[in-house]
Amino acid sequence: MGVRGWGHLPPAGRCAAKATGSGEGRRRGTEGPAGVAGGAAGRVPIVTEWRLASSADIEAAAAAARARGRLGIDTEFMSEGRYRALLCLVQVVVEDGTRPQIILVDTLAPVEVRPLAELLADPGVEVVLHAGRQDVAILKRAWRTELHNIFDTQVAAGFAGASAQTGYANLLGQLLGRRVGKTASYTRWDARPLTPEQLSYAAEDVAHLLELADHLVDLLRQRGRLQWAREECRRLEAATDERDPETAWERLPRVGQLDPRARAVARALAAWRERTAAAEDRPVGSVLADATLVELAKRQPTTLEALGHIRGLHPSGVRRRGPAILEAIALGRQAPPIPREPARERFDPADAPLISLAEALLRARAAEAGLAYELIASRAELELIVTAARRGEPEPAVRTLEGWRAELVGEDLRRLLSGRSALRVGSDGRLEVTSVPPRA
Repeated sequence: MGVRGWGHLPPAGRCAAKATGSGEGRRRGTEGPAGVAGGAAGRVPIVTEWRLASSADIEAAAAAARARGRLGIDTEFMSEGRYRALLCLVQVVVEDGTRPQIILVDTLAPVEVRPLAELLADPGVEVVLHAGRQDVAILKRAWRTELHNIFDTQVAAGFAGASAQTGYANLLGQLLGRRVGKTASYTRWDARPLTPEQLSYAAEDVAHLLELADHLVDLLRQRGRLQWAREECRRLEAATDERDPETAWERLPRVGQLDPRARAVARALAAWRERTAAAEDRPVGSVLADATLVELAKRQPTTLEALGHIRGLHPSGVRRRGPAILEAIALGRQAPPIPREPARERFDPADAPLISLAEALLRARAAEAGLAYELIASRAELELIVTAARRGEPEPAVRTLEGWRAELVGEDLRRLLSGRSALRVGSDGRLEVTSVPPRA
């Protein structure tokens, strides 16, 4: 590796150029001064040690985290040119006495990660992440484990009044007055050896993660929103980046225009493409482009010569993959046709004002509760709710009418859509909900 032993993050007030990576841009954001790992003016700086971990270090960190009942974790990975993202580095922070300790796990090195994998699956140990959906999916697949008891600081911040997509750097600045390095350019996390700059940058991503989680827990407990946030974080346990080859065809463009026989061929071709891409670890589009696959499903050629007339199939591709493509087409032709699904009736354009009214109600309730509106509902969910109410159909199974969301806005929505309440501008110039007398 070229870097071994303990390193240190820079104290507050010092700047260092930072490398970036494809696995972290979604979390950091691009705001704030670069390379400051301590606090703002007047805050005692925290200088945190980090270590490129051996198997013994991993085992010790897992034992410390189990004793403390929690750990913070982050990942760096590379997605470009692959079927699935390659896990390259895992940063783990655990509490050790008066300050956190960080280990950096090189997942491309021959180290034993089982103690950490088992720890992540232990519901008695809290796993703290920021914007962790991809991290969870990759760790589950790469380490063949599950993650339970997740606390995502981005999700939690949405219940404390921040935007539902607030980046890690912004959140640290807003809540703790701390600054982290600024994203500059992509770095190759799969290249070895990793540089001291990369390792320091990666360590900084978790240096304040547990402190941030503690601050958010305090805020949410004061507001009575902690259990709601934990309920929402549990949804991340189901995150996955696995794809079912047999359903891949459903995501193809214009697949709804294919006849039943062509749909069966498209399913067979898409399944072959997924399995081929997985076996070769390359993007599915480099095996066979979407538009070409759909055209093959329409025309269903039976010879290599006919394949050569399909747009998007180059002669080299026909020579390399032609027989396998023809075999997939033949399998699709032999399979039962897939009937077209009944066309889903889109919402009536006349519902648009009512959808906007429902959105106004939810935005008002979100503001009153100090929540990010994006956590409560999407436009598509409101369309389904409004359409079902107008038609007198059962309520749709959408998240807006489940769990803590139903507790916050469910009855308000039902009353509004049934005509039992109305919205108006109150004397203070704010939106208010009023009851409507029953119809005679």
